[in-house]
Amino acid sequence: MSKSNIKKNFFYQMVYQILILVLPFVTSPYIARVIGAEGLGIYSYTSTIAYYFILFSMLGLSNYGNRIIAKVRDNREERNQVFSNLAGLHIIISILVLFVYECYVVVIAENQFLAMVQTAYVLSGLFDISWFYFGIEEFKFTVIRNVIVKVITVACIFAFVHTADNLWIYCLIMAFSHLISQLVLWIPLKRHVDLKKPCFQEMMHHLRPLLVLFLPAIAVSLYKYMDKVMIGALSSKAELGFYENAEKLVNMPLSIIAAFGTVMLPRMSNLAANRNLKEVSKYMNLSMNYIMCIAFAMAFGLAGIAGNFAPLFWGEAFAKSGVIIIGLSITIPFISFANIIRTEYLIPFERDREYLISVICGAAVNFIINCFLIPSIGSIGATIGSHTGPGTIALFFWGEKREN
Repeated sequence: MSKSNIKKNFFYQMVYQILILVLPFVTSPYIARVIGAEGLGIYSYTSTIAYYFILFSMLGLSNYGNRIIAKVRDNREERNQVFSNLAGLHIIISILVLFVYECYVVVIAENQFLAMVQTAYVLSGLFDISWFYFGIEEFKFTVIRNVIVKVITVACIFAFVHTADNLWIYCLIMAFSHLISQLVLWIPLKRHVDLKKPCFQEMMHHLRPLLVLFLPAIAVSLYKYMDKVMIGALSSKAELGFYENAEKLVNMPLSIIAAFGTVMLPRMSNLAANRNLKEVSKYMNLSMNYIMCIAFAMAFGLAGIAGNFAPLFWGEAFAKSGVIIIGLSITIPFISFANIIRTEYLIPFERDREYLISVICGAAVNFIINCFLIPSIGSIGATIGSHTGPGTIALFFWGEKREN
């Protein structure tokens, strides 16, 4: 793949990642004023719980599927078989996870009705085959699909959500937007792959590496998403509302970093499979120079505007979100550095053990700090804890980079 194609795919994926965050962000001033901090916190809590079930349904498919499809993308017959086996395994696991989620809704869920609404969100995990399109480096379609679905979602929010009592409608719109966006991916699939009968032995062959990459996905979520669960459980839903809006803003620049990593992963996996180490080194150096400059600029920029931006954009009730934004901005360079090493070296070269150890260490430190700080200082405690996860991972990855 030429540099021009990498640039195009980076552009498409950057748009894809930004739209996931920007269009909901456009509605956030309206939602903040209509639903309020507590309502927003309740939505964040229920959707985060649902997201954990999606993680289990996906296992490590986002990275593993991307990597293995990239390796066989030039052989349609192999691609057909690999996709069919992975998709078959994924469907079986997703159905089991969906059953467990319904048990959670009936027996445990704090907000039972809203948790039931989030079933559509959990179901979206069953139909998620974005990993396949990323593996064959077909980014344009996913972006177009996402643009259309997200624009319709924003229109529905303004049309149907008018009071705090409409919180369930907001949850319904957001959950079904995820489901529809995944269903659309199946429409052009026939052009790229022919479905075959899955082979049980082949499905089991994929299970172990999926589990290996699933463990760091869970560990990453401990400091990326568990913060929200812990704030909702150990503090208040209003505190979670402040944190939710602040994180939305900080995630916008991080989406650019994530887009770059997603684009480079299949390319680097292909180069690693062909042992083209010279090209690997060249792309890593370019990535490091480019992305780290962006990361530091964005971190300082966000920290500089946060204090005035939060009360102006979301209202005076969300002034605390400005303090949280300043704290979270510090993590941007660490996350960016770790993302480059992870997606351009550790995963393509199947250094899954090192990846797993680094992420678990970071998540464990973050979890312990959250347990001590969130009960006393709420969302600020989660903000302090969020620094330790990416920092620990970046230090570990720096050691990996220097050794190799």
